[in-house]
Amino acid sequence: MKAIIQRVTTASVSVGEVPISSIGRGLCVLLGISMEDTQKDVDYMVRKILNLRLFDDENGRAWSKSVMDKEYEVLCVSQFTLQCILKGNKPDFHAAMPAELSQPFYNNVLEHLRSTYKPEMIKDGQFGAYMQVHIQNDGPVTIELVSPSAPMDPKQLAKQEKQQQRKEKPRSKGPSDRAGRGPPRAPEPRTLTPAVEQTATCRQRGRPRAARFTILMMGGAQSSKMDFICRDCET
Repeated sequence: MKAIIQRVTTASVSVGEVPISSIGRGLCVLLGISMEDTQKDVDYMVRKILNLRLFDDENGRAWSKSVMDKEYEVLCVSQFTLQCILKGNKPDFHAAMPAELSQPFYNNVLEHLRSTYKPEMIKDGQFGAYMQVHIQNDGPVTIELVSPSAPMDPKQLAKQEKQQQRKEKPRSKGPSDRAGRGPPRAPEPRTLTPAVEQTATCRQRGRPRAARFTILMMGGAQSSKMDFICRDCET
Protein backbone atom coordinates (compact mmCIF):
# COMPACT_ATOMS: atom_id res chain seq x y z
CA MET A 1 0.00 0.00 0.00
CA LYS A 2 1.23 3.46 -0.89
CA ALA A 3 0.10 6.83 0.38
CA ILE A 4 0.93 10.44 -0.45
CA ILE A 5 0.26 12.45 2.71
CA GLN A 6 0.06 16.23 2.42
CA ARG A 7 -0.28 18.76 5.20
CA VAL A 8 -2.99 21.17 4.10
CA THR A 9 -4.77 24.32 5.14
CA THR A 10 -7.81 23.28 3.06
CA ALA A 11 -8.69 20.39 0.74
CA SER A 12 -11.85 19.37 -1.09
CA VAL A 13 -13.20 16.78 -3.53
CA SER A 14 -15.87 17.28 -6.17
CA VAL A 15 -17.29 15.16 -8.99
CA GLY A 16 -18.15 17.37 -11.91
CA GLU A 17 -19.79 20.39 -10.32
CA VAL A 18 -20.99 18.48 -7.27
CA PRO A 19 -18.98 18.97 -4.05
CA ILE A 20 -18.39 15.68 -2.22
CA SER A 21 -16.39 16.59 0.89
CA SER A 22 -13.96 19.16 2.25
CA ILE A 23 -11.73 19.79 5.26
CA GLY A 24 -9.90 22.67 6.88
CA ARG A 25 -6.46 22.24 8.43
CA GLY A 26 -5.26 18.67 8.50
CA LEU A 27 -4.06 15.96 6.12
CA CYS A 28 -5.05 15.00 2.60
CA VAL A 29 -4.18 11.34 1.95
CA LEU A 30 -4.02 9.84 -1.55
CA LEU A 31 -4.14 6.07 -1.10
CA GLY A 32 -3.13 3.35 -3.58
CA ILE A 33 -3.91 -0.31 -2.80
CA SER A 34 -1.86 -3.13 -4.31
CA MET A 35 -2.64 -6.78 -5.05
CA GLU A 36 -0.35 -7.86 -2.21
CA ASP A 37 -1.94 -5.81 0.58
CA THR A 38 -3.32 -7.45 3.72
CA GLN A 39 -4.76 -6.33 7.05
CA LYS A 40 -1.21 -5.75 8.28
CA ASP A 41 -0.82 -3.04 5.63
CA VAL A 42 -4.07 -1.43 6.75
CA ASP A 43 -2.93 -1.38 10.39
CA TYR A 44 0.47 0.05 9.46
CA MET A 45 -0.94 2.79 7.23
CA VAL A 46 -3.63 3.89 9.68
CA ARG A 47 -1.11 4.05 12.53
CA LYS A 48 1.30 6.16 10.48
CA ILE A 49 -1.32 8.54 9.08
CA LEU A 50 -2.70 9.37 12.52
CA ASN A 51 0.62 9.53 14.36
CA LEU A 52 3.01 11.25 11.93
CA ARG A 53 4.22 14.41 13.65
CA LEU A 54 3.82 16.94 10.86
CA PHE A 55 2.52 19.90 12.87
CA ASP A 56 3.98 22.52 15.21
CA ASP A 57 3.23 22.52 18.93
CA GLU A 58 1.86 25.46 20.92
CA ASN A 59 5.37 26.93 21.25
CA GLY A 60 6.02 26.81 17.50
CA ARG A 61 8.36 23.82 17.66
CA ALA A 62 8.17 22.05 14.29
CA TRP A 63 7.44 18.35 13.74
CA SER A 64 6.04 17.88 17.24
CA LYS A 65 2.32 17.11 16.93
CA SER A 66 0.20 14.63 14.99
CA VAL A 67 -3.16 15.25 13.34
CA MET A 68 -4.84 13.63 16.36
CA ASP A 69 -2.85 15.79 18.80
CA LYS A 70 -4.06 18.92 16.99
CA GLU A 71 -7.58 17.52 16.46
CA TYR A 72 -7.41 18.32 12.75
CA GLU A 73 -9.27 16.58 9.91
CA VAL A 74 -8.21 13.90 7.43
CA LEU A 75 -9.43 13.68 3.83
CA CYS A 76 -8.81 10.30 2.14
CA VAL A 77 -8.94 9.83 -1.62
CA SER A 78 -8.51 6.48 -3.36
CA GLN A 79 -5.87 6.70 -6.12
CA PHE A 80 -4.93 3.45 -7.86
CA THR A 81 -2.39 5.26 -10.09
CA LEU A 82 0.05 5.26 -7.15
CA GLN A 83 0.64 1.60 -8.00
CA CYS A 84 1.93 2.53 -11.45
CA ILE A 85 4.96 0.73 -12.90
CA LEU A 86 6.48 2.40 -15.93
CA LYS A 87 7.23 0.32 -19.02
CA GLY A 88 9.06 2.80 -21.17
CA ASN A 89 6.80 5.86 -21.18
CA LYS A 90 3.53 3.98 -20.69
CA PRO A 91 2.18 3.46 -17.16
CA ASP A 92 1.20 -0.07 -16.15
CA PHE A 93 -1.34 -0.58 -13.34
CA HIS A 94 -1.34 -4.39 -13.03
CA ALA A 95 0.08 -4.08 -9.49
CA ALA A 96 -3.07 -2.23 -8.35
CA MET A 97 -5.85 -4.23 -6.72
CA PRO A 98 -8.95 -4.48 -9.00
CA ALA A 99 -11.81 -2.14 -8.12
CA GLU A 100 -14.20 -4.92 -7.04
CA LEU A 101 -11.64 -6.05 -4.44
CA SER A 102 -10.08 -2.74 -3.50
CA GLN A 103 -13.34 -0.93 -2.60
CA PRO A 104 -14.10 -3.08 0.49
CA PHE A 105 -10.41 -2.94 1.33
CA TYR A 106 -10.44 0.88 1.08
CA ASN A 107 -13.61 1.04 3.19
CA ASN A 108 -11.77 -1.03 5.78
CA VAL A 109 -9.06 1.65 5.93
CA LEU A 110 -11.69 4.35 6.48
CA GLU A 111 -13.42 2.35 9.23
CA HIS A 112 -10.11 1.74 10.94
CA LEU A 113 -9.27 5.46 10.80
CA ARG A 114 -12.65 6.42 12.25
CA SER A 115 -12.53 3.85 15.04
CA THR A 116 -9.01 4.91 16.02
CA TYR A 117 -9.69 8.66 15.78
CA LYS A 118 -13.00 10.56 15.70
CA PRO A 119 -15.47 9.44 12.98
CA GLU A 120 -16.52 12.99 12.12
CA MET A 121 -12.88 14.01 11.48
CA ILE A 122 -12.37 11.47 8.67
CA LYS A 123 -13.70 12.57 5.27
CA ASP A 124 -13.73 10.69 1.97
CA GLY A 125 -13.96 11.23 -1.77
CA GLN A 126 -16.11 9.11 -4.09
CA PHE A 127 -14.55 5.73 -4.82
CA GLY A 128 -14.10 4.92 -8.53
CA ALA A 129 -15.34 8.32 -9.73
CA TYR A 130 -13.45 10.84 -11.84
CA MET A 131 -12.80 13.47 -9.18
CA GLN A 132 -11.38 16.96 -8.95
CA VAL A 133 -9.22 17.21 -5.84
CA HIS A 134 -8.32 20.70 -4.68
CA ILE A 135 -5.39 20.80 -2.25
CA GLN A 136 -3.85 23.84 -0.61
CA ASN A 137 -0.58 22.38 0.60
CA ASP A 138 0.80 23.93 3.78
CA GLY A 139 4.58 24.30 3.62
CA PRO A 140 4.64 22.51 1.25
CA VAL A 141 4.84 19.33 3.33
CA THR A 142 4.42 16.05 1.43
CA ILE A 143 5.31 12.58 2.74
CA GLU A 144 5.44 9.40 0.67
CA LEU A 145 4.52 6.38 2.76
CA VAL A 146 4.88 2.74 1.70
CA SER A 147 3.77 -0.20 3.83
CA PRO A 148 6.48 -2.82 4.48
CA SER A 149 4.86 -5.55 2.37
CA ALA A 150 4.22 -3.33 -0.66
CA PRO A 151 5.54 -4.79 -3.94
CA MET A 152 8.79 -3.24 -5.11
CA ASP A 153 9.37 -1.75 -8.54
CA PRO A 154 11.01 -4.50 -10.67
CA LYS A 155 13.90 -2.22 -11.63
CA GLN A 156 14.56 -1.38 -7.99
CA LEU A 157 14.33 -5.07 -7.07
CA ALA A 158 16.87 -6.02 -9.78
CA LYS A 159 19.20 -3.28 -8.54
CA GLN A 160 19.05 -4.59 -4.97
CA GLU A 161 19.75 -8.14 -6.16
CA LYS A 162 22.88 -6.98 -7.99
CA GLN A 163 24.07 -5.12 -4.89
CA GLN A 164 23.52 -8.24 -2.80
CA GLN A 165 25.50 -10.35 -5.28
CA ARG A 166 28.41 -7.90 -5.06
CA LYS A 167 28.40 -8.17 -1.27
CA GLU A 168 28.51 -11.96 -1.43
CA LYS A 169 31.61 -12.01 -3.67
CA PRO A 170 34.91 -12.50 -1.74
CA ARG A 171 36.82 -9.24 -1.45
CA SER A 172 40.30 -10.71 -0.86
CA LYS A 173 42.13 -13.84 -1.92
CA GLY A 174 43.21 -15.99 1.01
CA PRO A 175 45.38 -19.11 1.04
CA SER A 176 42.40 -21.27 0.09
CA ASP A 177 41.95 -19.28 -3.12
CA ARG A 178 45.47 -20.23 -4.24
CA ALA A 179 44.87 -23.97 -3.84
CA GLY A 180 45.57 -25.83 -7.05
CA ARG A 181 47.61 -22.99 -8.52
CA GLY A 182 50.96 -24.15 -7.14
CA PRO A 183 53.37 -22.11 -5.02
CA PRO A 184 53.83 -18.41 -5.76
CA ARG A 185 56.60 -17.54 -8.21
CA ALA A 186 59.90 -16.57 -6.64
CA PRO A 187 61.31 -13.14 -7.58
CA GLU A 188 63.92 -13.18 -10.33
CA PRO A 189 67.49 -13.01 -8.95
CA ARG A 190 69.52 -9.87 -9.36
CA THR A 191 73.28 -10.07 -9.88
CA LEU A 192 75.98 -7.45 -10.27
CA THR A 193 78.61 -7.83 -12.98
CA PRO A 194 82.16 -6.55 -12.62
CA ALA A 195 82.54 -2.88 -13.33
CA VAL A 196 83.29 -1.87 -16.90
CA GLU A 197 84.57 1.37 -18.32
CA GLN A 198 82.38 3.22 -20.80
CA THR A 199 82.06 6.74 -22.13
CA ALA A 200 78.93 8.70 -21.25
CA THR A 201 77.73 12.29 -21.11
CA CYS A 202 77.92 14.11 -17.80
CA ARG A 203 74.62 15.82 -16.93
CA GLN A 204 76.41 18.71 -15.26
CA ARG A 205 79.01 19.56 -17.91
CA GLY A 206 77.25 18.23 -20.98
CA ARG A 207 80.32 16.53 -22.45
CA PRO A 208 81.59 12.95 -22.70
CA ARG A 209 83.51 11.68 -19.71
CA ALA A 210 85.10 8.34 -19.01
CA ALA A 211 83.43 6.52 -16.16
CA ARG A 212 83.13 3.12 -14.64
CA PHE A 213 79.68 1.50 -14.50
CA THR A 214 78.29 -1.37 -12.55
CA ILE A 215 75.87 -3.20 -14.86
CA LEU A 216 72.76 -4.64 -13.25
CA MET A 217 71.72 -8.07 -14.51
CA MET A 218 68.04 -8.93 -13.95
CA GLY A 219 66.42 -12.03 -15.41
CA GLY A 220 69.14 -12.35 -18.01
CA ALA A 221 68.53 -8.81 -19.35
CA GLN A 222 71.29 -6.22 -19.11
CA SER A 223 70.54 -2.65 -18.17
CA SER A 224 72.88 0.18 -17.32
CA LYS A 225 72.34 3.79 -16.43
CA MET A 226 74.23 5.98 -18.87
CA ASP A 227 72.96 9.32 -17.56
CA PHE A 228 75.30 10.21 -14.73
CA ILE A 229 77.24 12.93 -12.92
CA CYS A 230 80.99 12.45 -13.25
CA ARG A 231 83.28 12.34 -10.26
CA ASP A 232 84.73 15.82 -10.97
CA CYS A 233 81.28 17.39 -10.74
CA GLU A 234 80.32 15.46 -7.63
CA THR A 235 83.28 16.94 -5.81
